[in-house]
Amino acid sequence: MGIAEPIGRRALLRFALALVAVLVCVACQPPPRPTPARLKVVAVPESTTVYVNGEFAGSAKVLAVKPKAMKPGIKYITFKAPGYFPHDVRLRLPPGETTVEMKLRPIPP
Repeated sequence: MGIAEPIGRRALLRFALALVAVLVCVACQPPPRPTPARLKVVAVPESTTVYVNGEFAGSAKVLAVKPKAMKPGIKYITFKAPGYFPHDVRLRLPPGETTVEMKLRPIPP
Protein backbone atom coordinates (compact mmCIF):
# COMPACT_ATOMS: atom_id res chain seq x y z
CA MET A 1 0.00 0.00 0.00
CA GLY A 2 1.16 3.44 -0.84
CA ILE A 3 1.19 6.44 1.37
CA ALA A 4 -1.63 8.89 0.64
CA GLU A 5 -0.41 12.23 -0.57
CA PRO A 6 -2.04 15.36 0.78
CA ILE A 7 -4.32 17.15 -1.65
CA GLY A 8 -2.75 20.29 -3.03
CA ARG A 9 -4.44 23.63 -2.72
CA ARG A 10 -4.81 23.92 -6.48
CA ALA A 11 -6.48 20.52 -6.78
CA LEU A 12 -8.81 21.36 -3.91
CA LEU A 13 -9.66 24.72 -5.50
CA ARG A 14 -10.37 23.05 -8.88
CA PHE A 15 -12.62 20.53 -7.16
CA ALA A 16 -14.52 23.29 -5.32
CA LEU A 17 -15.00 25.30 -8.54
CA ALA A 18 -16.25 22.22 -10.40
CA LEU A 19 -18.70 21.50 -7.58
CA VAL A 20 -20.01 25.08 -7.66
CA ALA A 21 -20.41 24.88 -11.48
CA VAL A 22 -22.47 21.69 -11.17
CA LEU A 23 -24.69 23.21 -8.47
CA VAL A 24 -25.25 26.36 -10.55
CA CYS A 25 -26.27 24.26 -13.58
CA VAL A 26 -28.77 22.30 -11.50
CA ALA A 27 -30.22 25.49 -10.00
CA CYS A 28 -30.62 27.12 -13.44
CA GLN A 29 -33.06 24.51 -14.71
CA PRO A 30 -36.69 25.65 -14.56
CA PRO A 31 -38.93 23.68 -12.20
CA PRO A 32 -41.13 21.08 -13.88
CA ARG A 33 -44.59 22.35 -14.80
CA PRO A 34 -47.45 20.75 -12.92
CA THR A 35 -49.84 18.68 -14.99
CA PRO A 36 -53.00 20.73 -15.62
CA ALA A 37 -56.49 19.51 -14.89
CA ARG A 38 -58.68 19.10 -17.99
CA LEU A 39 -62.46 19.22 -17.66
CA LYS A 40 -64.43 17.21 -20.21
CA VAL A 41 -68.22 17.61 -20.14
CA VAL A 42 -70.82 15.32 -21.66
CA ALA A 43 -74.23 16.89 -21.13
CA VAL A 44 -77.86 16.59 -22.11
CA PRO A 45 -79.04 18.79 -23.71
CA GLU A 46 -76.11 19.61 -25.98
CA SER A 47 -77.00 23.31 -25.66
CA THR A 48 -75.75 23.23 -22.04
CA THR A 49 -73.27 25.96 -21.14
CA VAL A 50 -70.64 25.42 -18.46
CA TYR A 51 -69.31 27.93 -15.94
CA VAL A 52 -66.31 27.26 -13.68
CA ASN A 53 -66.06 29.46 -10.57
CA GLY A 54 -68.54 31.84 -12.17
CA GLU A 55 -66.57 32.24 -15.42
CA PHE A 56 -67.82 30.91 -18.77
CA ALA A 57 -65.78 27.77 -19.64
CA GLY A 58 -67.56 26.79 -22.85
CA SER A 59 -70.47 24.87 -24.25
CA ALA A 60 -70.86 21.21 -23.34
CA LYS A 61 -70.74 20.39 -27.05
CA VAL A 62 -67.24 21.92 -27.33
CA LEU A 63 -66.00 20.66 -23.94
CA ALA A 64 -66.93 17.09 -24.93
CA VAL A 65 -64.42 17.28 -27.78
CA LYS A 66 -61.87 19.75 -26.41
CA PRO A 67 -61.58 19.60 -22.59
CA LYS A 68 -60.85 22.87 -20.78
CA ALA A 69 -57.36 23.04 -19.21
CA MET A 70 -57.11 24.65 -15.79
CA LYS A 71 -55.23 24.56 -12.52
CA PRO A 72 -56.05 21.46 -10.41
CA GLY A 73 -58.12 22.01 -7.26
CA ILE A 74 -61.65 22.55 -6.02
CA LYS A 75 -63.95 24.08 -8.63
CA TYR A 76 -67.57 25.22 -8.53
CA ILE A 77 -69.23 24.23 -11.80
CA THR A 78 -72.62 25.46 -13.02
CA PHE A 79 -74.51 23.87 -15.90
CA LYS A 80 -77.23 25.92 -17.66
CA ALA A 81 -79.49 25.46 -20.67
CA PRO A 82 -82.64 27.27 -21.83
CA GLY A 83 -85.78 25.46 -20.62
CA TYR A 84 -83.85 23.43 -18.00
CA PHE A 85 -83.12 23.87 -14.29
CA PRO A 86 -79.50 24.94 -13.70
CA HIS A 87 -77.32 22.55 -11.72
CA ASP A 88 -74.34 23.39 -9.49
CA VAL A 89 -71.55 20.99 -8.59
CA ARG A 90 -68.55 21.30 -6.30
CA LEU A 91 -65.76 19.18 -7.76
CA ARG A 92 -62.14 18.49 -6.89
CA LEU A 93 -60.26 18.38 -10.20
CA PRO A 94 -57.04 16.36 -10.04
CA PRO A 95 -54.25 16.70 -12.61
CA GLY A 96 -55.21 15.01 -15.88
CA GLU A 97 -58.58 14.61 -17.56
CA THR A 98 -61.85 14.39 -15.64
CA THR A 99 -65.12 13.66 -17.42
CA VAL A 100 -68.37 14.98 -15.94
CA GLU A 101 -71.65 13.61 -17.29
CA MET A 102 -74.66 15.84 -16.66
CA LYS A 103 -78.32 15.44 -17.58
CA LEU A 104 -80.30 18.59 -16.78
CA ARG A 105 -83.94 18.37 -15.71
CA PRO A 106 -86.44 20.17 -17.95
CA ILE A 107 -88.60 22.91 -16.47
CA PRO A 108 -92.23 21.71 -16.63
CA PRO A 109 -94.61 23.72 -18.84
